[in-house]
Amino acid sequence: QRIDPGLQYTLLRLTHYVIVAVGLLLAARLGFNADLTSLAVLFTALSVGIGFGLQYIAGDIASGFILLFERPVRIGDFITVTGPDSKTTEGRVQSINLRTTLILTNDNLSVIVPNSRLVNQNLLNWSHAGRRARISVPVGVAYEADVDVVTQTLLRAAEGVSFVLTEPKPGVQLLDFGASTLNFRLLVWTDKPRRHPQIRSDINYRIHRLFKEAGIEIPSPQREIFLRGGSLHVTTQTDGNAPLERETRDEAHDEAHV
Repeated sequence: QRIDPGLQYTLLRLTHYVIVAVGLLLAARLGFNADLTSLAVLFTALSVGIGFGLQYIAGDIASGFILLFERPVRIGDFITVTGPDSKTTEGRVQSINLRTTLILTNDNLSVIVPNSRLVNQNLLNWSHAGRRARISVPVGVAYEADVDVVTQTLLRAAEGVSFVLTEPKPGVQLLDFGASTLNFRLLVWTDKPRRHPQIRSDINYRIHRLFKEAGIEIPSPQREIFLRGGSLHVTTQTDGNAPLERETRDEAHDEAHV
């Protein structure tokens, strides 16, 4: 029976580290006739002394062992990692080393990520639960739109899109009532999660075209401003700080749309 590739990789890495550690100890013992007990005490003292300076590196190494044993991420998985600055790194895992993990992005760029980020930051693993993943495409429409027509149009937008599965079938949900829109989302399934940016783009193109054909409006945000009494000063400028026109309006009740 074949060993799982991820487990095989973990065992090979651990064996490598054990062999290196044992080799260093034997070299110190045989080559320099060093007392292993004294070396252990020395290493303990050094670890305390330099631990503060190398705490981040030590954290990455500890995280590397967590990844090897718990295996939340495996070689070949497609993942999205969110950093502390809310920026994301997305790609396929190429290798998991003692301190870092190598990720190959869709742009064919190799990104070296510290292991602590994979353990401590939010991690989305598109491959963890299997090959299939669900993609959500949000869209807002005007309140005047017929919800049944919107639903059928969104389902049509999912038809014929590359990498979108017919089973499970696409679905539509009315999420909530926004300030100026009815907020829907189209749900589709794919067995190519790495293609999700392109899938979303293709669906959005179709939604835009089909909504135009069906006369469904995607409204821009609007705000009503009511002015009661007082004066409204409006200054229009063309360049720099030179005012072109100044207008003063005194009204008991004024309504403006922004």
